Amino acid sequence: MPDQSLPEVRGSEVRTAEARTPEAARTAPPSPGSSSPDGLTRRRLLGTAGATGLVLGAAGAAGGYAAAPAQATPLSSIGAGKAMFHVKHQPGITQGLQARGHLVAFDLAAGAGRKEAAALLRRWSETARRLMAGEAAPHDDTDIARDAGPSSLTVTFGFGHSFFARTGLEKQRPVALDPLPDFSSDQLDTSRSNGDLWVQIGADDALVAFHALRAIQKDAGSAAKVRWQMNGFNRTPGATAHPMTARNLMGQVDGTRNPKPAESDFERRIFVPESGTKDPAWMANGSYAVVRRIRMLLDDWEKLSTGAQEQVIGRRKADGAPLTGGDETTEMDLEKTDANGDLVVPLNAHARITRPDQNGGAAMLRRPFSFHDGIDPDGTPDAGLLFVCWQADPLRGFVTVQRKLDRGDALSAFVRHESSGLYAVPGGAAEGGYVGQALLEG
Repeated sequence: MPDQSLPEVRGSEVRTAEARTPEAARTAPPSPGSSSPDGLTRRRLLGTAGATGLVLGAAGAAGGYAAAPAQATPLSSIGAGKAMFHVKHQPGITQGLQARGHLVAFDLAAGAGRKEAAALLRRWSETARRLMAGEAAPHDDTDIARDAGPSSLTVTFGFGHSFFARTGLEKQRPVALDPLPDFSSDQLDTSRSNGDLWVQIGADDALVAFHALRAIQKDAGSAAKVRWQMNGFNRTPGATAHPMTARNLMGQVDGTRNPKPAESDFERRIFVPESGTKDPAWMANGSYAVVRRIRMLLDDWEKLSTGAQEQVIGRRKADGAPLTGGDETTEMDLEKTDANGDLVVPLNAHARITRPDQNGGAAMLRRPFSFHDGIDPDGTPDAGLLFVCWQADPLRGFVTVQRKLDRGDALSAFVRHESSGLYAVPGGAAEGGYVGQALLEG
């Protein structure tokens, strides 16, 4: 999926922006001969430095390098990115990958039901609206993001299978929320799977993302408690010379064949239509999110040569182009053979198996985050992909493709699915309303 890269701001523009800030005025060095705040003149300071230049020079350089913040990018760049809350489809689905993400699931507290859930979604929606606009939380703001712009923050809400029994809304539960089948690569931790409510938070600044996570958690109050929470990241927009598809922790270009909003059938494949569907009316313009924590067995993967890795994937590692030639967007020639008569793209190559035309047209919009949660006692990195995919029908999307992968994907030997969740994500909230209002007040 393309990054939302923004053009870099030229140095002269940075200096101009800095000069306009009060901080720049307050921290500007004194003019020659003027007194510093502690009464020392610039000349006296220079004289003192001359007497102990080596010591001050060494200490100053080391101290400055360790303590000085990185050169700031003006808010006219990354920080100024803003997503809208009151839109047709909830934010956080079609936006480009964000640099930082948090996924968190909640279970309603004992005794909490439909009334408490409605009040909670109303609080969450108002908090999300304000934070996405770069404003403070409605109450008890922690000031974590006080100095930042919105940074393309998005907050997305969904309902798990168990939510409907907890709120007495079983008749409104979509058939599409039936539990996912078991797969051979599953080693699922139930304590880190499912949940009544699911929240996805993404932003291009880590503090802005954490600020939203903390606000959402505090808003839950006594109505719901955290079931599980995971942290992820992607490359920062603007880190590459030009926008390009992201890479995962295996070093592979990941997201080349993602459906594009400009495609004529994008809406039909990713979002629930307003009519003519088996889904309940409250899911109109919504989507279904499959969330999987996929551990990458990086030590085993990195033992492979680059050529062997490319055979597993079916694409060149350097640029994501198919092994049959061309560039990243070139159509893969599934029938092409080499001089020995062997298929250039192996039958079990990941890119071959996941193609929509190899799965009855099944497609899903993948919008993941990478994760790294430390090193296991045996030295193995606990790292991989927080896989999030979106589709109008998870049975035709994720389940169809995963069943095919289960039957012989070369990549399966290098990944392990450790947690799973499926959530109904309703359409965007109307102005003055909240997410899920049609369900909870219908």
